[in-house]
Amino acid sequence: MVRRIFSLASGRTAFVILAVILLLAIFGPLLAPQDPLATSTLTLSGPSGAHWLGTDNLGRDVFSRLLAGSQVSVLGSLEVALTALVVGAIPGILSVYLGRVFEWLTLRLADTLIALPFLLFAVAVTALLGNGITQAMLVTGVLVSPLFYRVSRAATLAVARSQYVEAALISGASLNWIVRRHVWLKVLPPIAVALAQTVGVGFIIVSSLTFLGIGVQPPAPTWGGLLASDLGYLSYQPWAPFAPALLIVFTVWACNLLADAIRDVSGESGRALANARKVRAHQLAAGGTS
Repeated sequence: MVRRIFSLASGRTAFVILAVILLLAIFGPLLAPQDPLATSTLTLSGPSGAHWLGTDNLGRDVFSRLLAGSQVSVLGSLEVALTALVVGAIPGILSVYLGRVFEWLTLRLADTLIALPFLLFAVAVTALLGNGITQAMLVTGVLVSPLFYRVSRAATLAVARSQYVEAALISGASLNWIVRRHVWLKVLPPIAVALAQTVGVGFIIVSSLTFLGIGVQPPAPTWGGLLASDLGYLSYQPWAPFAPALLIVFTVWACNLLADAIRDVSGESGRALANARKVRAHQLAAGGTS
């Protein structure tokens, strides 16, 4: 599947953008040319050789704060996606096999979580448990988990009705063996699509919370926090919000591109794409030999 994803222009574009964002999250604080928390008397200055993106209202280097703030955004979005994956996908698969009581309970719980506004609920939880990004992202991941529950359940239902799974059940195979041997590989592509989309949603959630000043205490740099502070000084630096806004937009766009690429190379469309390429390769080979 990875090779098929890289064969698409959208897959390569998404990989390049996300790889750059991941490198920023890992090495950004180390590559920051200046201390992102250090203030100076040079406030609201424009781009220069010393300050590539200028300084903010406290004289802090904006470029260094962007690099340092990438770590919070990436870790927060991954925390949302992985929490939603674990909480949603496992019950979604098991709901097909563990009987009607477990199925009814998990379906009602998923419906309840869908009805809750996750952003407002995350704000309420941080107010109760303290202003920390970790607990906010864990709660948000739980609230987003119905997406994985429904995707994994629908894919498992399609596989559970297949003849080879019924034959395995008749032959006495255990539930654990059936899930690992037959179900998981069929369910993995739609879950991968949902995971890529959820990472993008996680970026929006982290940026929204930090924009409101929730999850990370100032003066710690975050992309959402930088965007919020820049909006207060548009008359002095009208260009300032573009840098954090573009980072957020391109990251979410790359996650959606990756989700589209995974969807295009998996299932029936993936097999059709592979068959079309084989036919094209045979035609080119026949044309070269004639």
